[in-house]
Amino acid sequence: MNRVVITGLGCVTPIGSTVPEFRDSLFAGRTGISPIRDVPDTPDGDPGVRYKQAAQIFDFDPAEHLDSGIISATNRNTHFGIVAARQAAAQAELLKHHAPGDIAIIMGCACGGRSSEEHEVKGLYTRNARAHPLTIVRTMSSAGASNISIDLRITGPTLDISTACASSTHAIGLAFHMVRSGMSTAAICGGHEAPLSWGFYRAWDSMRVVSPTQCRPYAADRDGMTLGEGAAMLVIETLESAQARNATIFGEIVGFGMSADANHITQPQAEGAAAAMRKALADANVSPEDVGYINAHGTGTQANDATEAAAIHQVFGMRASQIPLSSTKSLHGHAIGASGALEALATVLGLQERRLPHTAGVTNPDTSLNIDIIVNGPRATGPTVALSNSLAFGGLNAVIALRTWQ
Repeated sequence: MNRVVITGLGCVTPIGSTVPEFRDSLFAGRTGISPIRDVPDTPDGDPGVRYKQAAQIFDFDPAEHLDSGIISATNRNTHFGIVAARQAAAQAELLKHHAPGDIAIIMGCACGGRSSEEHEVKGLYTRNARAHPLTIVRTMSSAGASNISIDLRITGPTLDISTACASSTHAIGLAFHMVRSGMSTAAICGGHEAPLSWGFYRAWDSMRVVSPTQCRPYAADRDGMTLGEGAAMLVIETLESAQARNATIFGEIVGFGMSADANHITQPQAEGAAAAMRKALADANVSPEDVGYINAHGTGTQANDATEAAAIHQVFGMRASQIPLSSTKSLHGHAIGASGALEALATVLGLQERRLPHTAGVTNPDTSLNIDIIVNGPRATGPTVALSNSLAFGGLNAVIALRTWQ
């Protein structure tokens, strides 16, 4: 079995549209959450919801990166995905060292071309208007993976995975297994999402899980999640190929676990999340004592954070209260299908820089959870194994295990 290392990184996020910008914001605790604005198709720009903030990307102009034909044929989530994939591929010099047919593209996307679909449906319902002829290709969930393959001329296995908020962690895990097994020598993996449309805002408002203030995971006074958008990508390849060409290695993926709660569409169960973490540790052939950081799913809702903390106690027992843990969603928001990729990127940067990101915005941690929540700034760490958790609606759980490269 091949060892699998990370040799390229890319992102377009609310806290930076390049990896250096993302890194600076991550460790400074600089949030990308701001008042909602520029909502398309609303009568006056106001989506009419009780919450007022989201993690939107304002500094991204697709015309600076893509030609008009591609922009016309694709949705905002695909724009993010193509640009982030280009960044990661360029950093890894991917196509200089791997044949296009030996590279996989495994993406996670839960919502597809949400804003394009809503715009066309509004025209149909209000004016019986004819849909734009590119509506289907803009909105299908696999558009991101397809367009990345076309843009980079990569011809290996290519697909998009849709498992709600665990989509891109499932994508990274599958890509990891494909490279480890030798099915592909390298992969671009991650996720892309741009769901911030009028209908999406309103639908989430009806669920009453979005914070009316601001996302504060694991805080005693937490009151919900904050919606977001973005893309993040990793280039992974075999250790052998990376060392043969003296590539920069940012970290190593060592394990992947997944499970289903098989219980309820919106109420998570600790047993399911615990099973995914145990499987990731077993796949990595490491013990719970080896884990020195957990990037938690940590949405900021009462139920999710408590359930995840309970799962960590099930897996780690007495050590649960000693493992540093943070959720970076208070910075980049909850980007749904892309959230796992953004959090994997944060985890890789934390391991590489030997400093763990904190849970920004938390001044009053929930001590009843009995976990070590990193607050008030990054925490220094040595070489270690980290878990990145994603726990989706429907009880779909995915966990990747990463190790500091040294």
